[in-house]
Parts: sequence; C-alpha cells; structure tokens
Amino acid sequence: SNHLPSRVALLNAGFNIQLLFSPEHGIDAKGADGAKILNGIDPLTHLPIVSLYGEKYAPTEKDITEVDILLFDIPDAGTRFYTYLWSMTYWIEAAAMFNKKVIILDRPNPIGANLSLAEGPRLDISIASFIGRFDIPVKHQCTLGELALYFNATKQWKANLEVIACEGLHRDDVFTHWQKDWVPTSPAIQNFNACLLYPGLCFFEATNVSIGRGTSYSFEWFGASWMNMDTLVAVCKNMFVDDLELALLSLAFKKQQSTEWLPGLHCKVKNAQSYDAVLNGLILLKIVKDLHPTHFQWAPYPTNANPSGANHLSLLMGVPNAEKIFDLPLKDWLIEMNKLLRVDGWKKEIAEFLLY
Repeated sequence: SNHLPSRVALLNAGFNIQLLFSPEHGIDAKGADGAKILNGIDPLTHLPIVSLYGEKYAPTEKDITEVDILLFDIPDAGTRFYTYLWSMTYWIEAAAMFNKKVIILDRPNPIGANLSLAEGPRLDISIASFIGRFDIPVKHQCTLGELALYFNATKQWKANLEVIACEGLHRDDVFTHWQKDWVPTSPAIQNFNACLLYPGLCFFEATNVSIGRGTSYSFEWFGASWMNMDTLVAVCKNMFVDDLELALLSLAFKKQQSTEWLPGLHCKVKNAQSYDAVLNGLILLKIVKDLHPTHFQWAPYPTNANPSGANHLSLLMGVPNAEKIFDLPLKDWLIEMNKLLRVDGWKKEIAEFLLY
C-alpha cells in the first residue's frame, strides 16, 4: 500500500540481491512500447540492471553465475500479447538450463481469473513471436504463477520452481475488489478501465487508427481524422449498449511544431466482471473498417522484437493471414470469429495448475 518497489522492500528485509533484470518498459515500467531497453544501474538500489528486452530475452549463464535464486515479481495485465508473461517463460527456462531455483511471487490478474470469461483465438505456433510465444488464449484468465506451473510442466523444462501464491484471492475477483491504487504496469495502461479494454482495443495497433498513445486515454479511446463520427456513434451505441458507455472525445496529439486534434470515441466498460474484451474489440475494428473503406488501412507496428512491424494483426491474434478474415461480409466474419474465439479445451488443460 505504500508503493515501495519490491526490490527495495527485499533489501530492507535483509535479502542479498546481486543484480536486477528488467523486461520490456524497463525496471521503472516507463519505457515506450516496443522500445529497446538498455542495461544500466538502478537509481534506487545502485544495483546493476541486465535488460531482457534489448539484445536478449533470457539471462545467460554468465549473468547468473553468482546467483542462487531467480526471483520473478512482475505484475501482469492478463493478456497473451503482454510481454511480461513471455519474459517469465524465458526466466524459468534459464533457471532449468543453469540449475538455479526459480521463485515466482504471484500477483492477481487485474481483469480476473474466472475461466468462463477466457477468450481466444488460440495461437497458431507457426506465427509464434514475443507477443505470443506459446499457445494459450488471448484472454487466459490465469495468474502468471499458474501459467509458470503450466509451462514448466507442459514444456518439460522441469525447473526447480516454487510459486508463492496470493492469499485470499478468488477467481472472480477483479482489481477494484482490492481497494488499492492502480499502479500502471506499463506507460499505456494507465488505469483499470484501459486494462479491461486492452485485450480488444490492442488490435487497432495494426491499423492507421490511433488508440490514444501519448495521451491520458491510451487503450480507452480510438480515433482518426477521417472517421465518420455520426455514423460510427449511431452504430456503436446501438451495438454495445450493454457493454460500453461511449462518448465523443477529441484528443490533442503533439506533432513537432504543432498540435493535431483527432476525433474519436472514449469507451468505458460497464461491468468489469463480465466483459468480453476480445470479441468487442474485434467487432469495433470490423465496424470501423467497413464504415471507412477508402480511409482504413492495415499498418506495420515496429518494435525491438519485430523491427519491420510486419504482420502485426496476425501476431496479436495468433492467426495466420488475419487481415483476410476482415474482408468477409459481416455475417460470415461473425461466424468465423465465433469459431476462433472459443476456447473449449482451455479449462481442462490448465485445471491441474490452478492455485485459486
């Protein structure tokens, strides 16, 4: 509750920390999305930091020669394409490879762990990437500790793994139940509403539509100069009446010498415990595309992990040639999406690894 970083709390409690490792966004969680993170020195503890989102994803043997325990304590946003999960899998693999004990300090999934709300698509392994290394649903409804146990077993890494579980956590709890302040897990997920919308609005990254990065509304808003707002509002308010409160909102974006105002829609999730984020986000994307056939475009999204930015929609969805599906007429598209979003086997696959 006092927002003390865990590395400081551990040092204060007498633990001997030799060095720190940082994922995407860096140790302070402030690095820009997809930006390469460099090694450095932590200003709080003066310990060396080795980046696992720069030249490499996993610690080398040399990095951890002096280390007895690899400790992982990073919050999650609950979505397959959020990279902290994949940094954790490389972490566990390294522990197995170099015979080190690995401890995961589990944290709650802010969007809940009710498995009946899991949503696909599952990942086609032919397009595995750092935003989808292995096949799980986009919205997996698990904690990182549970996924750690699942991957350690199913990938047969056999690491000496211990997960320290949260106390008093129930599967249908969401962030608001804990009455804590939201601490942004990365720069663009600035509040709980953004975290709820993220598994669906993130698909707009693969387009020429803005999702408000660089403003205080990232992942809660989408907009573009060419949007037909009257039609869009009429269609969306009708379609999402039970799920979202929608409001017209123009945002200012700083260009080099000037400010550009973009019209758009702000979204607020009505019920955090029953929101189908992936389905709703993909329907929004389909509506925007179909209403603006001359202006809407697919676009690359370059990151340190995918420098060309190519194929971003497919990598996010876990589905090869995902853009082609969006050319289908709405009815056929819905039938196809319904198939892709189903995750019938997931509950059974993950069952023996659940902690709550």
